[in-house]
Amino acid sequence: MLLGYARVSTGEQNVELQISALKNIGCDRIFLDQGISGAKISRPSLDQMLNGLHRGDKVVVWRLDRLSRSLSDLLRIVKELDEMGAGFQSLSEQIDTSTPAGTLMFHMLGALAEFERALISERTKAGMRVAHMRGKTLGRPPSLTPTQIALMQQLVSEGQPMHKIAQQFGVSRSTIYRAIAKHHAANENYANKTGGIFDR
Repeated sequence: MLLGYARVSTGEQNVELQISALKNIGCDRIFLDQGISGAKISRPSLDQMLNGLHRGDKVVVWRLDRLSRSLSDLLRIVKELDEMGAGFQSLSEQIDTSTPAGTLMFHMLGALAEFERALISERTKAGMRVAHMRGKTLGRPPSLTPTQIALMQQLVSEGQPMHKIAQQFGVSRSTIYRAIAKHHAANENYANKTGGIFDR
């Protein structure tokens, strides 16, 4: 059985071109997701179609990006179809996994995706090594300095309302709570480590 799948991400996009192409190829049933981005993992009509697949069925789309916006997600879906014993066909790109040429094309796409992931990983590691050599600390910089935290503690001990302190420093109340708690923990840890020296 040929099962067509069509998707438009906004209500303004015209889905008729996709529907017409899927009908012309002879699809027995067409599933439509309207107003849903291809980047979303959950697409109700796509999920319904996949859940009802049988061995020997073939999923047909007008174009690859109608099934998914990312190569990794596209490969995941096509692999899932293959494991179910179902085929996949994209009309615009003329890819059909029920043919040797179509299978080869998807193997090539998978290899390219793996190569891209390896390059990104290597670039990230290289950037981290360079930053470390230059003495840079990676990660999000602290939003409050030790002086600011000390001043906050003083204002809290004086009974200043927490929301006014937050407004004064331009941070949320939860940020103040975390900063003060972390400061207390650091001081207690330091006292525990040095207490024996000063007791002598």
